Amino acid sequence: MMKDSRRNRQNGFQTMGPDGNWQKSSADTAKPLRSAGKIIGICALIAVVLILIFGSTYQIREQEQAVLITLGQASAVTEPGLHFKIPFIQHVRKVNTTIQGFSIGYDVDDYNNSTANESLMITSDYNFVNVDFFVEYRYSDPVKALYSSKEPVNILKNISQSCIRTVISSYTVDDVLTTGKNEIQAAIKSRIIDQLEQQDLGIQLVNITIQDSEPPTAEVMEAFKAVETAKQGKETALNNANKYRNEQLPQAQARVDGIIKDAEARKTERINEATAQVARFNAMYEEYVKNPTITRQRMFFEAMEEVLPDLKVIIESPDGDMQTIYPIDSFVSPGQDNGSAGPTAPSADYNVPVANE
Repeated sequence: MMKDSRRNRQNGFQTMGPDGNWQKSSADTAKPLRSAGKIIGICALIAVVLILIFGSTYQIREQEQAVLITLGQASAVTEPGLHFKIPFIQHVRKVNTTIQGFSIGYDVDDYNNSTANESLMITSDYNFVNVDFFVEYRYSDPVKALYSSKEPVNILKNISQSCIRTVISSYTVDDVLTTGKNEIQAAIKSRIIDQLEQQDLGIQLVNITIQDSEPPTAEVMEAFKAVETAKQGKETALNNANKYRNEQLPQAQARVDGIIKDAEARKTERINEATAQVARFNAMYEEYVKNPTITRQRMFFEAMEEVLPDLKVIIESPDGDMQTIYPIDSFVSPGQDNGSAGPTAPSADYNVPVANE
């Protein structure tokens, strides 16, 4: 019976136990263990395959760059899309290349909460002023951004604060609060860019802007507001004056043009008249040279024809050689004998020679 029991256990049959119950043999117990081991092995193999598959690829999105590290050697990967790497040997670190920013002098989440140790500055005329800035930057070289320094953004912030205080200290408080903001921003940006080039951190300054500038006390703030109001009034007065000037200048220019045109017309008229008189005189002179006596008589007669019709005179010529003129009325018009307009006609006679025919 013992032999049969051993044979049955070896063959995998059930045997009678000491308590009289049937029991499975060891061969029957080994079969499930072998099946579980196979399942575990298959699962492990699948896990390794998945790790190899998913661990050998990585994705780069737009506005993003990656740094591929191979046994401590870093290289930049800038093209977006799906890329491959060697699992457990190569590692990937991604860098966001979008424009980012931070504030100086205030809290972005709570604008009214000012940071005095960052915003309080002194100007060239020894006045204190609170100035808030916002700095925009982006990563230009992902490898340098990750390995040239531990915290490049903090370095950029320290550089920005140093340049801001240096530039603000060279301007007056009036420039900082009113008219010089654009110039100050440009000077600060230029200084920061120069220092970033020297540091070579792989980070690039995009822009820096003044968000607000105000005096540290309410009294000084009110005084500067009054100054600003006066300046605005000045600008308004200048604009009104320029407007009035622009309205009056065309009218004045039109009047000037009219006067000039009238003067030119009178000039042309008088030149033409003078030219005609000269031509007439030259013609008369030519005739006079030919016959001086006849020309003089003709000129006398023409003058008398214009003068005598309005005069009341008596002409006497007793001997034929001389004519005597006796004026009856005054040679001047009535009302002109008072003052310097001219005397009345004398009582003397006027002898006029008569040309011989």
